[in-house]
Formats: sequence, structure tokens, C-alpha cells
Amino acid sequence: MVETSNNESRRELKAILFADVVGYTRLMQDDEEATHKAIRELTDLFARGCDEFDGEILDIRGDGFFAIFSSAVNSVRFANKTQESAAQYSKEFPGHRKIRFRIGIHLGDVLHDTRHHFGDAVNIAARIEGLCDPGGVFISSAVHEQVKNSKYFNYENLGLRRLKNIEEPIGIFRIVKDAPTALMVASPRQSAMVEPADMYTDRLSVRPSIAVLPFKNSTGNPDYEYFSEGITEDIITNLAKFHNLFVISRNSSFTYKDKTKSAKQIGSELGVRYIADGSIRTAGNRVRISIQLVDTHKDQTVWTEHYDRNLDDIFEVQDDISAIICNVCAVKISSEESANHVRMPGNHEAYDMVLKGQQHIYRYTREDLRQARKYYEIAAKLDPRYARALSSIAQTLNFEWLFSWSEYPDDTLEHALDLARQAVTLDDGDARGHARVGFISLYQKNHEASINAYLRALQLNPNDADVIADLADTYAHSGHSDEAVALIKKAMHLNPFYPDEYLWNLGGAYYNLKQYQDAINAVEQMNNPTEGSRILAASYAQLGQLDLAQRYARRTLSAHPDFSLEQWSLMMPDKYPDETTHFIEGLRKAGLN
Repeated sequence: MVETSNNESRRELKAILFADVVGYTRLMQDDEEATHKAIRELTDLFARGCDEFDGEILDIRGDGFFAIFSSAVNSVRFANKTQESAAQYSKEFPGHRKIRFRIGIHLGDVLHDTRHHFGDAVNIAARIEGLCDPGGVFISSAVHEQVKNSKYFNYENLGLRRLKNIEEPIGIFRIVKDAPTALMVASPRQSAMVEPADMYTDRLSVRPSIAVLPFKNSTGNPDYEYFSEGITEDIITNLAKFHNLFVISRNSSFTYKDKTKSAKQIGSELGVRYIADGSIRTAGNRVRISIQLVDTHKDQTVWTEHYDRNLDDIFEVQDDISAIICNVCAVKISSEESANHVRMPGNHEAYDMVLKGQQHIYRYTREDLRQARKYYEIAAKLDPRYARALSSIAQTLNFEWLFSWSEYPDDTLEHALDLARQAVTLDDGDARGHARVGFISLYQKNHEASINAYLRALQLNPNDADVIADLADTYAHSGHSDEAVALIKKAMHLNPFYPDEYLWNLGGAYYNLKQYQDAINAVEQMNNPTEGSRILAASYAQLGQLDLAQRYARRTLSAHPDFSLEQWSLMMPDKYPDETTHFIEGLRKAGLN
């Protein structure tokens, strides 16, 4: 801190927090006195709570407040507690009357005199708050750098954002409640763990490449967002079955939803030649789909089409779109690929239920997982022979087991396996069902069955990045970590906004190969490196850097107080005991027991 005379400004490094009431004007118009009373009580509560985290509220407006903190960690802890308090306070209110805040936090120099606090850092924090979701907390990359190793938080990387009147784009992260969400969601990456695109033999020079962006919901009703997103995903899946076409994964493509970048810029960022996007409008039993295909190298549209059809014809439209895109991109289609059709449901309502479920499952929260399963189960009741519905239920059970959300984990895994096997019996062309069998078989330590199931899934859908990454994990636990590393890097190309899970699996494979520094490099690129602290502890220990190893061992215990080597060794699905022993050895050297 630089001190000056009392009449001049001072400069201090602070965490700056802005909070604002969502829909303040509407709430005041609806009930001015009740809204004013509720917000006053909440802000008074926040002002008292700010002291707990060594902060200072500088300004309370009618619709929010401005605070500063000496600690970035404390600013985020206060923000989380603020949102919890607001949710608790409003829980009995009807939906349209709930008081919800947006909170934005930045770390930087603050100029202040006896009356005012100002500067670019203050402006940036205010702009970040304006981007935030209702009820959420957004932080800048400067804050994330300070708090990323804290046990209190999990993070989703939202990438660089341009803020009004701020010259340089700012990296933005969302604070998320559940560690699984942070581990699984798509994430823009500042640097890659893979070779440059021109060094990768499976890229543009060999296969035509495409990204299908989320189709715009043109109904004017956000409740129909699930339908436009679901149709987009199914078009991606249809294209992904062609071995001679390189298709960017759904998760990476969907990061461009609501963004205004040009097709040429997106093509450059994703490393693809073609971009497809469009819009969907439904009215009664009719659907209108508009689509265009852009050659990003020439920066020109090479195909457009409009479809006005009955909803019952939606599967034919998807097949037509896929076939035309392949034709325009000069993709060679084998007779086997042409004949590979997943069985469609007996009625459109079952399909609609599956699309509704899909919108929830990619959020990776416990409540969304349960909601997704409800929709999938309705679809299965409407059409008991709908393989996709059964494999989707199995997927929710797999996640429930993986994230330790199941009360009876062994029964959950068995039920999932039964459903997945039913799915592939009903429809051997359902890649999703085979992938679910692969996942369960690994954790039942049936490695050969897991590999075979994943290979069958990739035969049907060679562009599924998540299945490639999951197969890599099975290889890593089956004594084939070299193959695992190569597969994870391939998955990263197909899904360039890959989740932390890929880095975690890559770190584990490198550790098996005794490439400890590579393991460290992989895990340190996670948005949530606390989740990879076990790999860091073991790797540093094997390198003889015991101070660092012990630091990450303490971090492991801080995040997982019940951790024990005995329990962990039982959970590891390694085929060969020596590999489990190798990992346990590293953890024991780091001081864990």
C-alpha cells in the first residue's frame, strides 16, 4: 500500500464485491413496501455478516451494495454466505417475489480518498456483477488465481469476456456448489495439453471437420429451449457416426450459445473447416427448422435450407440434414454407416421426454440428475422398447454412483448395468448403451468387458470425445497407460473445451507411466486443482519434493477429511495390483495413511 497525505488518494490491493438485486424495478412496482422492507433487512444482515470475513461495506444502495475485502478467499466466502442467506430468507416467498442477488468480484488496485473508492478494478467488478446469473457468484481470473486451491469452492471457467469500457477481455469463473459440476462441465482452456493442430494427423488435412452450434430457439418461449438444444445435439450425434468426418463434441459447441462471434472466428478457435447453425420454431404439431452451413476458410455460406414439417417427421429431417452436410463436405460414407440407424421411439412424446431430460443431465447437479431421470423414466413407460430412454436412465445411475450420491451404491451399479444391457439388447446400434456397459464394467473390475463395450460404442460413434476419454481411463486401469495418454489427447481435440475430468485422467495415466512432472503439469491446469491434490501429493513425493508433497497431502485431507489409503485402494479399479501399490506408495511418502 502506498500512503500519501490525507488530502490525496491512496492505492490498495483489494477484493472488490458488487451485489445487485435481480429485477429490482419489477419487484418495487409489484409491492414497493414489501420489497423495500425485504431488501433493507437483507442488506442489514449482510452488513453485519461482512465483519465475520474482515470486509467493509462501503455503499448500500436501494438495490444492492458495494464492499471491499483484504482477502480474496474471504470475499468469495462472504458472497457464498450472502447467496445462501438470501435464498433462506426468500424460501417462503412465491417465485415472482423471491429476492435474488447477482454478485461479481474482482481483485485489483483500488484508489480512494476520504469519500470515494474508484479505479479500473472497481469498474471491472461492477461489470462482472452485471454478467452474473441470478443467485450466482462470478469472479475474475485474478480472484480465481488466489482462491483456486481453497477447499471452500468449486469453479466453472466461462472464458474471456469483453466488458463495457474495459479495454482488455477479462477471464470469468462461476462459483458452483457441487464438485462434480466443476469436474464435468466444458471449460475454455488457456493452454492445451495436446500438440498443435497442424501436428495432429487426424485433423483438417485428413478429414473434413465441422462444429454444429446450438440452434436458436425462435418460439419466443424459453420453456422450449430444451427442444432446440436437443435437436442440435441429435444432429451432432448423427454426424459423429461417420468415420470420415471430424465432429466437435456437443459440450464444446454449446459454449458458443448466445455468443456473437463470427463463424470464421469460431472455426479458427475450434480448428474446423465448417460451421453449421440455425433456428427452430415449433407451433402445435408443426416445426420449422432453418439451417446454414458456412465454409470458415472461404468465409461464405455454402448451403442453406428451411424445413416445414410435422413433428412426427423430425427424425427424417435430422437424417436429411446429416446426409446433405456430409455431401457438401465431400464425406465418404460407407454402406455400414448408411445402414446404421438407431431405433426411434414409437411416439413423439417419449422423444420429447428424453430431450427434456438431456437439458438437465449436462448440469451435473444432484437435483438436475434426479429431474433428468424422471423424464427418462416417463419416456421408458411411454415406449418400453426405447433403448435410448433405458441407457439414459443408466447414465443417471452411473453419475449417482460416481459422485457418491447413492444410498446403496452396489445396488445402483447393478441396476444401471441391467438397464444398459436391456438397451443394447433392444438396439445394438445404440452407442450410448454400450458406453454405459463400459463404465459399469470397469468399476466392477471386468476390464475386458469394459474395453469391448467402449470399442463397440466407438465403432458406432467414433467422434464421441467423452467415450474416448472413458475408454482411456479403462486402458489406464488395465496396464495400458501409453494408449490412455494418446486417447485422452484425441478426446481433447474433439472436445477442445474439455472438462477437468480429462486432465485428472491424464494426470493419472502419466503417474502410472512414472512421468511424474507430466502428471503434475496436467493436474495444475485443472480449474479445480484441489480435486487432483492426491495425484499432486503422490507425484511430488515420487520426485523427492516432500515439502510440496506434504502440502498437497494436507490439502487432500482438508477437502476429504475421511480419506484413508485402505479405502482408496479398495476403490481403485486397477487390473494389476502393482499399479495400485505404486499410487499408494506415493501417497504414503507424502504423509497420508
